[in-house]
Amino acid sequence: MFPIPVSVLTGFLGSGKTTLLNRLIKEPQLADTAVIVNEFGEVSIDHALVERATDGIIELAGGCLCCTVRGELVDTLSDLVERLRDGRIAAMKRIVIETTGLADPAPVLHALMAHPMLVRTLRLDGVVTTVDAVHGARTLDVHPEAVKQVAVADRLVLTKTDLADPAGVADLRAALHSLNPNAKIREASRADDLVSLLACGLYDPETKSVDVQRWLGRAAHDDVHDDHHHHDHGDHHHHHDTSIRTFSLTHPGPIPSAAVEMFVDLLQASYGERLLRMKGIIELSEDPAHPLVLHGVQTILHPPARLPKWPEGTRGTRMILITKDVPEDYVRKLFAALTSRPAVDTPDRAAMTDNPLAIAGLKI
Repeated sequence: MFPIPVSVLTGFLGSGKTTLLNRLIKEPQLADTAVIVNEFGEVSIDHALVERATDGIIELAGGCLCCTVRGELVDTLSDLVERLRDGRIAAMKRIVIETTGLADPAPVLHALMAHPMLVRTLRLDGVVTTVDAVHGARTLDVHPEAVKQVAVADRLVLTKTDLADPAGVADLRAALHSLNPNAKIREASRADDLVSLLACGLYDPETKSVDVQRWLGRAAHDDVHDDHHHHDHGDHHHHHDTSIRTFSLTHPGPIPSAAVEMFVDLLQASYGERLLRMKGIIELSEDPAHPLVLHGVQTILHPPARLPKWPEGTRGTRMILITKDVPEDYVRKLFAALTSRPAVDTPDRAAMTDNPLAIAGLKI
């Protein structure tokens, strides 16, 4: 039963995420799914599908549950887990959380990664962000919340493409790819298999195996390095947010656990809220047979997990960082220093904490 995969569905106002959610809850494959929304009124639930409604939870005939956020999201999730444990609701295979259109997804991700009970019973499967193909480019220019929703996504879903100019859709795709080159872009109107839109986590439930390439995107096999985040769209110039950067770090061999821990500590201490998201698969010197999985959002790091074995493909370390106003050159040099210098095997952590940036002889 546990841990239950959780999908976070976000997107700016009018981007079509509620419409997509309505389509999803009618899919037979999403039976035994709990959907958490802010208000029932925002999701037009077909009353013919409602089997019963009790204690703020609507049970649908297809097997889905719908509930509203009662107070804090953590309280709502904790209540669902408790209902599962004592048998008041049937077992569920997935939870989908729909955020408000103006929401920063980070607090939702923090709740899933940091709460002592939730971190044992739930696992973040992925962030799915809807983008309006008609107004998406303008929204990215004007609203920083929309940029962040795109930047932290594992998957981007274009909506209203049938109403948009094809050239505009192509330009928007390029803009989205620049902001988040590791997220797959799908069109809602062409998604025959809607359920697959949610499948973007490390674990593939179909094969019951680990899918590193799906989770890390291009970072699984490429080094993402894009110095340009400006795009010409016809005769209108869109800037979006040039401070958002996505890049990957790779290392071909095992890395001492102390170096990994120090690298993450220094990044979070130096940049905190500007480290929007971090994902990685790491080969440790102390236990190279069992890869280490890292997943963090800003200052919150999910408890590190070990995989029972390496998936097919090359071993080594691959990390993807999504940042805002973080100097890429500094991060790359810091990573190179901690993975290449023998001295980091047994570091003097106290001395380095006093002057953390001196490790690589760098300043910011």
